Amino acid sequence: MGASEARRVSPNLLNCDGSPLKPARSTIQFEIVREGSEEQTTKTSKWRRSTMTRKQGSLNPSCGSIKRSGALGVTRRQVIPLAGAAVFLPLIDRRPARASNWRPTKSVRLVVPFAAGGANDIIARVLAERLSAMWGQQVYIENKPGAGANIGTTEVARADADGHHLLITSSAIAVNRFLFEKLPFDPIADFAPVSLVAVIPNVMVVPTSSPARSVTDFIAMAKAKPGTLNFGSAGIGSSLHLIGELFKRSAGIDMKHVPYRGAAPAMNDLVGGRIDVMFDTATVSMSQIRGGTIRAIGVSTRERIPALAEVPPIADTVPGFDVGSWFALFYPAKTPRDIVEKVSEDVRAALQHDAVKARLEDLGARVAGSTPDALANHVRAEMDRWGAVIREAGIKAQDN
Repeated sequence: MGASEARRVSPNLLNCDGSPLKPARSTIQFEIVREGSEEQTTKTSKWRRSTMTRKQGSLNPSCGSIKRSGALGVTRRQVIPLAGAAVFLPLIDRRPARASNWRPTKSVRLVVPFAAGGANDIIARVLAERLSAMWGQQVYIENKPGAGANIGTTEVARADADGHHLLITSSAIAVNRFLFEKLPFDPIADFAPVSLVAVIPNVMVVPTSSPARSVTDFIAMAKAKPGTLNFGSAGIGSSLHLIGELFKRSAGIDMKHVPYRGAAPAMNDLVGGRIDVMFDTATVSMSQIRGGTIRAIGVSTRERIPALAEVPPIADTVPGFDVGSWFALFYPAKTPRDIVEKVSEDVRAALQHDAVKARLEDLGARVAGSTPDALANHVRAEMDRWGAVIREAGIKAQDN
C-alpha cells in the first residue's frame, strides 16, 4: 500500500516521523464506558497493538505519553483531531447507539407481577396490542402476582435471555430491597432496563360521605383528631402505601394504615365509607370518580391531569409534593444489548402511536418512553428516594 492509500485509510494517525500507520490484521480490544451508565461496550480496532492500548494511554509508545483523562486517558483537545478515526466515535457521539434490526421469531411473554385489572395490567395490555401489530408476533400477558411482585419478577430474572421474555413492573423493583430481608433476585444485577412506559399520577380520593372537599379540609380533620383517620392501600409496601406515608410526613399528620390484598378491595371499602382516604392510581380510580361513587380532592403530581382538570395538585396545599406511580420494562440481565436497544426503540415508537397515547392519556397516564440508560438512572434515583421513606416509617413487607 502506498503512502497516499494509507492516508486515505486514516490521515490522522501517524508515526513519529510523519509517515502513516499501516493497518494490521491483529486486533486489540478495549472498553469504552458510556457517560451516565455502568455498562461497558466492547469495540475492536484494526490498528496494531503498538498503536494504542488502554494501559499505555498513548497513540504510539515511542512518541511519548499522553496525559490521562476520561475513560481512555485522552483529553478532549487530543480527541478532537482524531474524530475521523472510527475508533473514537463513541467518545464524541453521545446519542443512543443505532439499534439492530432484531425482531422476535415467536410469541413474546410479557409478565405482569400483579393481579389482572390493576394499573400495571391495564398498561401492559395497551402496549402489548401495539407491539404485536408492529412485530407480527403475539405479545401475550402472563399475570404472576404474589409476594409484593417478587414472584413474577423472579420468574423473568431466571428466564431465557433470548428477547422473548419481558417484565413490566412498577416501583416495586426499586423499593422491595428495602421492604424484604432477602430477595430471590438482585434488582440491578439481574435485569437489563429497557424503557420507562408510563407515569400515572395518584389521586387522593375520599368517600362521597366525607366532609373533606379539599386537601386543606382533610389535613384540618386529621390534625383535629390525630391518629383517628385511616388510609387504605393495595398492601404493605405497595406504591399506594408509600405515597400515603409520604403524604403523612409531608403534611405533618398522623393516620393509620389499613393494608388490603390489592387495590380493588380497598376501593370497595372506600366507596362504602369504611376507610377515610386512598391514594389510588388515576388509571384505576377514574371510573369511580367519573361515576360519582368517590370524590377526588387532589392529584399527586405537580401538574394537573387533563382527564381530571378540575382536581388541583396536592402540591398547592403541601409544597413540594410531587410523586406518581411509574411502570417500566425489563429484560433478564444477559439479554444481548442489541436486542435491548431495538426493543427499547420499538417501545418508544409504540408509545407515540396515536391510539396508544389517546388510550393511556384517557386513563390519566403520561407516556414516558426512555432509553435503557435513562431507566437505569431512574431506578437508582427511586431507590434513594423511597429507601429513606421506608426506613423512617419502619415499613416491613408481608408476603401477599
